[in-house]
Amino acid sequence: MLKKSPIDTFVIAIVISIVIAYFFPQLGASDSPVPMNFISSLGISLIFFFYGLSMSSQAIRNGLKNWKLHISVQTSTFVLFPLLILPFFPLVKDTSYELLWLAFLFMAALPSTVSSSVVMVSMAKGNLPGAIFNASISGIIGIILTPLWMMPFIKQTDVTFDFSTIYFQLITEIVIPLILGLLLRRFLGAWAQKNKRTLNKFDKSIILLIIYKSFVQSFEDDIFSSVSLLEMIAMVVLVLFLFFLVYFLTGWIGKLLKFNHADQITNQFCGTKKSLVHGTVFSEALFGQTGIVGIMLLPLMFYHALQILIISVIATNKGREQMEAVDKL
Repeated sequence: MLKKSPIDTFVIAIVISIVIAYFFPQLGASDSPVPMNFISSLGISLIFFFYGLSMSSQAIRNGLKNWKLHISVQTSTFVLFPLLILPFFPLVKDTSYELLWLAFLFMAALPSTVSSSVVMVSMAKGNLPGAIFNASISGIIGIILTPLWMMPFIKQTDVTFDFSTIYFQLITEIVIPLILGLLLRRFLGAWAQKNKRTLNKFDKSIILLIIYKSFVQSFEDDIFSSVSLLEMIAMVVLVLFLFFLVYFLTGWIGKLLKFNHADQITNQFCGTKKSLVHGTVFSEALFGQTGIVGIMLLPLMFYHALQILIISVIATNKGREQMEAVDKL
């Protein structure tokens, strides 16, 4: 595993989906005979149903003991990130950059990843039960906190939002399937664990479908005409700066809290991640009716690609250091 290329094939698949959306928009167009909205809604519900089935009771029980680590990770995910973005709102309010700022806030308010956080922590020889617990619980917390961060600001935009529809969609597509999954875990949990790889492929397929549909709609509405190449480059630079700033701050917080080496790895790896799964799902619920989903996902997709690339390199080096240290004993 340590020799695995840091280039994620899923990132390549995302790029291909966007290219297909540009050149072949027929299936996702507003007049398409294919019910893309229904398919993506059903897919989202199944993702969270399987998510509920897959949660490990043992990992949750073990994880509850390390409360300082959990508070640090969740505070970084849902408080530190948004607070780093908020001070710039007065600078962009009522300007052409307000929508891009909102996209950054949306990214900052999202939960941590599940699969990649756990895999990277495992590679770096960090606290794996702590990573599983924090990555899992983060998605549940995000159902509540992500919309709460966004609501005060999307009310101030020129885009019309139907908040009753947003909450109805969040409840029916995310909350109810998740609860059903948790309730049925004792009966179907073993099946979900056995088919974890297949379910992971299903999750990614639905994400790619949502990205395709979202970008088709954004291209139809000519949303990206307002984003120049220079602004795209600036977005990548800002995403990189934000990642390294949070990585440094979580490392500093871990030292203050006197985390051991394994907890420090988990704190930094889980506390710096943002979930593309939840991002695509929440963007559909929050912005799906407005046609701005594509542009809202841009910073997140840049961040997703870069976080995997950077953390995988760091994880490989840390894992190698740990193995060398063991060999010397």
